Amino acid sequence: MQNDKAMVPSASGESRPSVLITGCSSGIGEAAAHLLKDRGWRVFATARRTLDVHRLERAGFEALQLDLNDSLSITVAVDQVMEATNGHIDALVNNGAFAIPGAVEDLSRAAMRAQFEANVFGTMELTNKILPLMRDQGPRGQGRIIMISSILGLVAMPWRGAYNASKFALEGFTDTLRMELSETDIRVVSINPGPVESRFRHSALSNARRYIKLRDSIHAEQYARLERENTAPNGKLPGSVTPDAVMRRLLKALESPRPKPRYYVTRPAYVLAFLRRLLPTAWLDRILRKL
Repeated sequence: MQNDKAMVPSASGESRPSVLITGCSSGIGEAAAHLLKDRGWRVFATARRTLDVHRLERAGFEALQLDLNDSLSITVAVDQVMEATNGHIDALVNNGAFAIPGAVEDLSRAAMRAQFEANVFGTMELTNKILPLMRDQGPRGQGRIIMISSILGLVAMPWRGAYNASKFALEGFTDTLRMELSETDIRVVSINPGPVESRFRHSALSNARRYIKLRDSIHAEQYARLERENTAPNGKLPGSVTPDAVMRRLLKALESPRPKPRYYVTRPAYVLAFLRRLLPTAWLDRILRKL
């Protein structure tokens, strides 16, 4: 992608704006780290596992270990960024997340707690640690906070209850934060992708096996079918795209002088967002069940 947009100026006066990205071990986070580094950003790429941190370091990133389940890990990572940038940060991309698929009646409290710890509570805690830095940048503050959410934060689909709930919660947090910061120059943007090709779905299957007794469930037959579809060589979801498609919207969110509050990615995301506004709930439910 060509460097055809001017970057937001660094709050520290440096030529390179700085960005902290979570969940850079694969997929959208990894693609974002490479793209922004190529465009001249100073990228602090984070990952939960030490192995992935070392791999990112070898790729030339300022890589940090950051586990959204661990408050100490979040604090240490933010302190490292502050030290490296003299307390300045231009953007935060909250991408780190995971999924525990399964029927709602099969989800334990432990499964729901694990889902919310990373997708909601960890993201909120990290954002709240970065915000004071952004508020100190200029008379009205300065920065961009990008939430990589999901279309499943706006419409719910069966068998994804924990993930749906976590993304709906993230959307509520994002909308509230955007309004509370409306009188500052800190912009809050939500990006809502549809199906994206990555390791995310395969990891989700592993999480389901960890938290749910799939073969003992009343939904065992449905789980077996979903496993076959997700592990098939051609098991792409209809309308799925590569992470590069998300990058176009991420650049607008980060580099546009006046970014939109929300960007959709993939045709299914646009269609479902439109149908959510247009159709009665019962009609939309029928479509989502078939999907």
